[in-house]
Amino acid sequence: MPVFLLEVTYTSEAWTEMITHPQDRAQAVRDAVAGLGGKVGSFWTSLGEYDLVGIISMPDILSAAAFAMAISAGGACKAVKTTPLLTMNEGVEAMAKARTCGYQPVGNKAYPDEPSAPQGNKPRPTNRRQR
Repeated sequence: MPVFLLEVTYTSEAWTEMITHPQDRAQAVRDAVAGLGGKVGSFWTSLGEYDLVGIISMPDILSAAAFAMAISAGGACKAVKTTPLLTMNEGVEAMAKARTCGYQPVGNKAYPDEPSAPQGNKPRPTNRRQR
């Protein structure tokens, strides 16, 4: 089952409510996640850009998106970020696929009479006429 990193930032109103009535938000979302066929992993209260981070498993990307939309629509969160995670093996498989896909980045070929990278602070010409 696909795994997702869930990051949430609460509104000040939500914080006021949780300070007045402390609660475990992982428990609060467990039924909603299960209702979409998923499972709640570990959750943490965090300091920094996000107030809560957690791991959820969902049957597919649509279920994860539906859950993120439901959280966002609830009004208690000012930011919700859902990031798909790959196992290390999946990451290695993706790297192998990337190597064989044939993509060529912009600027991959140097001008015939120039080194492959600009030297020092000399700006690279933006078109052939400036050369």
